[in-house]
Amino acid sequence: MNIEQFEYIIKVAEMRSISNASESLHISQAGISMAITSLEKELGIKIFKRSRSGTIPTEEGMEIIQKAYEVMSKLEEIKESAQLQTSTMEKELRLSSTQGLFLTVLPKSLALFKKKYPNVKILMDEKGGQEVIHDVLNNKIDIGLLNIPKEKQNEEELQYQSLMEANVMVSVSKNSPLANRKNISPEELINQSLVVYNGPKMKAFIQDFFNQYGEMDILFYTNNTEIIKKTVAEGLAISFSYDIGLGHDPYYTSGELVHIPFANQNNISLEFGWVRSKKQHFSKAAKEFIRCLEFYTATLK
Repeated sequence: MNIEQFEYIIKVAEMRSISNASESLHISQAGISMAITSLEKELGIKIFKRSRSGTIPTEEGMEIIQKAYEVMSKLEEIKESAQLQTSTMEKELRLSSTQGLFLTVLPKSLALFKKKYPNVKILMDEKGGQEVIHDVLNNKIDIGLLNIPKEKQNEEELQYQSLMEANVMVSVSKNSPLANRKNISPEELINQSLVVYNGPKMKAFIQDFFNQYGEMDILFYTNNTEIIKKTVAEGLAISFSYDIGLGHDPYYTSGELVHIPFANQNNISLEFGWVRSKKQHFSKAAKEFIRCLEFYTATLK
């Protein structure tokens, strides 16, 4: 047996398909099939069975695949240990974040991490929460940053960790008649125009809000948080936003925008945090980045 065989059975088990594993690994299907057949003959067991659902591990195969995960993880630790001996981590750190949630802590966390480990290449995408989870499950990223769903998906494969909670607030221009309010009721907002962040959690909140208190005029939806804040600052609309990091946001610290809590209402509460795959090696780079992230997150609580 060899490392390549372990790599192949892990990838086939993850993707439930030899053809998809072949495409992902850039190895011919015949090469993967021959390697798996050779390993099965050597071990005297059947690792996979084919069905309409795809190429599925047998009960005996699952034990072998789990051991293969452990071996590959140990190999990564050995490589990492060797890198640490030369005071460098020459590898990539792959991240995905839901847009707008980590505008304050993420840049500072990345800057601190990069100062400590300048040789690590950081790749980061902004995606929706479901896409972030999908990328973690498919080993496209090392760490995903998102608002953690109340019903956590694939907990047997994924590790979720909460960093902070946030509540929904009303954001208005400093020139708005509402700007001096200590709090506000939902009924008082019905005649206001609204600009909405185009994310599933916020859209769900808006729909629930409309169902309870009546519909508001929506100016537009966008994923661009800068456009939302500029639109509100110019007095063209109000917005609903989360109360994370407002004390560090230039629009709020300068007084251009004012945030107002809801009165006599249990605000919607969201958990923000990170997610990683339990099946993938938890790299030194990922661990150090999380330490940097937790450090700056603590300053916002």
